[in-house]
Amino acid sequence: MPENYLIEVNNLTKRFGAFTAVDSISFNVRQGEIFGFLGANGAGKTTAIKMLSGLLTPSSGDAKVIGFDVKTHAEKIKKNIGYMSQRFSLYEDLTVFENMRFYGGIYGLRSIEINTKAEEILNVLNLLNERNILVKSLPLGWKQKLAFSISILHNPPLVFLDEPTGGVDPITRREFWELIMEAANRGTTLFVTTHYMDEAEYCNRVSIMVDGKIEALGTPLELRQQMGVTNMEAVFLSLARKSSRSEL
Repeated sequence: MPENYLIEVNNLTKRFGAFTAVDSISFNVRQGEIFGFLGANGAGKTTAIKMLSGLLTPSSGDAKVIGFDVKTHAEKIKKNIGYMSQRFSLYEDLTVFENMRFYGGIYGLRSIEINTKAEEILNVLNLLNERNILVKSLPLGWKQKLAFSISILHNPPLVFLDEPTGGVDPITRREFWELIMEAANRGTTLFVTTHYMDEAEYCNRVSIMVDGKIEALGTPLELRQQMGVTNMEAVFLSLARKSSRSEL
């Protein structure tokens, strides 16, 4: 029986003038998988995510995301995925519920659907009493968990999370990953970038980019065994030392 891939990438490349940000990468992501996409700053992770989510057009190569070609059906991809940016995506001068209503409308949900889903999310996040306060009043960890919950408000089959836990404390990071794993258990595919190597251990498979190329791909256990080390931090450092790029 053939694998059910939600992402299929073949020699995908992005150039900016003479600089090659993403250099002929190839990989697949299975349905329901938590796929870790790792690399140092400047490795090309965010550029790759932007191509796969329909925000950037590739220079060459091919990729399909939930069955849509990234070159010809970018708008369909955008409408059918979830996306959480590393730069935070909520409107701070809107209330918690107003953000939900706004994004629910963008995703094409009806008012009754938005109200029902908002109630469910606020209950899970223990934010029922904060529904009418401004987002800027929330602690960073709550903002991050809320942003993730809103990114899956429309039940997308695939969600891109670009460094979603940056800047939050270890307890909040663990709580955030519990939300990610719950979503995966419901069948959602999660494509995650992170700088925290302990988080890589939560992923079903991990790829590590160096200078725009994928230098390693496998389960955390496979990568540790291949490198002869005991943790993902050591795997990452061993590969990242090969980089010739400065931070971008």
